[in-house]
Formats: sequence, structure tokens, C-alpha cells
Amino acid sequence: MAFMIAQRAFIKVHLITMIEKHQGYGYRMLESMKEDFADLGYVPPVSEIYRALHDLVQEGVLYRTKQLKGNDPTTDFQEIVIYQFTDAGYEKAELYKKQVKIDLDRCIAILKKAVRDNY
Repeated sequence: MAFMIAQRAFIKVHLITMIEKHQGYGYRMLESMKEDFADLGYVPPVSEIYRALHDLVQEGVLYRTKQLKGNDPTTDFQEIVIYQFTDAGYEKAELYKKQVKIDLDRCIAILKKAVRDNY
């Protein structure tokens, strides 16, 4: 068992939650995570965001679709990738989140013990 939770597992949980809230655009999710953790000094690496999304697609949790970024197909040509749950993806995501929650609780207990014992 690892000492602390892996960064990718941490990121995957946040991505799953954002997709549950219908925020499935990769760049927007990255910017949201940067903003959410800025006061804690954590900046999720761009490469880890996209690797985590790739993992979730490979694991059958998500699928990717492309759509135009703007609303006018005659003038807006930039495509973006939107991530959504597969038919079985929501259940797989919930199971994954439960497993990570167990690891997070263990990590929190380790950190609290370290603070209590040493400070």
C-alpha cells in the first residue's frame, strides 16, 4: 500500500465529479482545478489531467465526443472534446470514488497522527 494517495487518483476523482456536474470539457476542467486549489499552492499538471481523462476512457468510464466550441457552425470552426459517462460509466465512477475515499481517509489519519505526534 502506498504511503499517500497517487496524484492521478486524486485528479480522477475531481474529474469524475466535474463530469457529474456536466463540466466535461478538458481545458475548462483544468482551469477549474487550478482555481479550486490555488489558495493551497497546488497546480495540477496539464499532462496529468489529460492522462487521467485518457485512463477513464480506457477503463470504460467515459467516452469522448467532439463539438464546435462556438454556436455558429458557419463561423466557428474550433472543435473541443467533451467527456461524458458511458452507459456503465456512472456506476464504475461511483465505485472508483468509494475506493479512493477509503485511501483518502487513511491518508488524512496518517497526516493527523504525524501532526499530533510531532507538533
